[in-house]
Amino acid sequence: MIRADAPLLSAQGVGCFFGPIRGCEDVSFDLYPGEVLGVVGESGSGKTTLLKALSAQLEPDHGRVVYRNRQDDAIDIYEIGEPERRFLMRTDWAFVHQNPRDGLRMNVSAGANVGERLMAVGWRHYGNIRGEAVDWLQRVEVDAGRIDDLPRTFSGGMQQRLQIARNLVSGPRIAFMDEPTGGLDVSVQARLLDLIRSLVTELGLSAIVVTHDLAVARLLAHRLMVMKQGHVVEAGLTDQVLDDPQHPYTQLLVSSILRT
Repeated sequence: MIRADAPLLSAQGVGCFFGPIRGCEDVSFDLYPGEVLGVVGESGSGKTTLLKALSAQLEPDHGRVVYRNRQDDAIDIYEIGEPERRFLMRTDWAFVHQNPRDGLRMNVSAGANVGERLMAVGWRHYGNIRGEAVDWLQRVEVDAGRIDDLPRTFSGGMQQRLQIARNLVSGPRIAFMDEPTGGLDVSVQARLLDLIRSLVTELGLSAIVVTHDLAVARLLAHRLMVMKQGHVVEAGLTDQVLDDPQHPYTQLLVSSILRT
């Protein structure tokens, strides 16, 4: 069993470059079991680049990403083989895209989208898979009667709910979320945020949430990292960072929200 006092994921001096352009540089932190870390900053600050590096989608040029697996072994995710890394992405990790179409198979039914993830972790009985899919559609507030409908017939908010169900049905330990409520109407955002917060708490998930919206960060995250031009300029408890920002850039971000 994973120790609560041991990091579940550690970034150690992570840096990603695209030729002369810096995506992120010298980023280090520990993520503990059950903890939600928010990563905020304006567009181009390096948030999404960092998230991709942490979730095995973009190998960093410098540094290490260390994951403590279910056997309590600390492994560098870029030193293990590709098959083992893909297995972790199907089982232990979830990735929620800003555009749900990037995280769904649009040509198969809602139920099949959820069921595929279960089959990837060894489920084989059709009745059990369909029953679990129905349960998860209900948990994310999608009408179970739409289990056989294609995702393209759903609204954007419902597609995002379906993507969340597809990702969380297999019981992952870490969820990587890239602007999970971006592009949605305000009323839809609010309901989806409540859903995400309740599921994270209920499942005991660790999560890394990238967002430009400080209100989203305050609602979801225990701790916050503020990024600017690829660097982390401030980090700490979410309320502490937002209520008493120390770095001039963080102060500017907070004040811009207060002016709106």
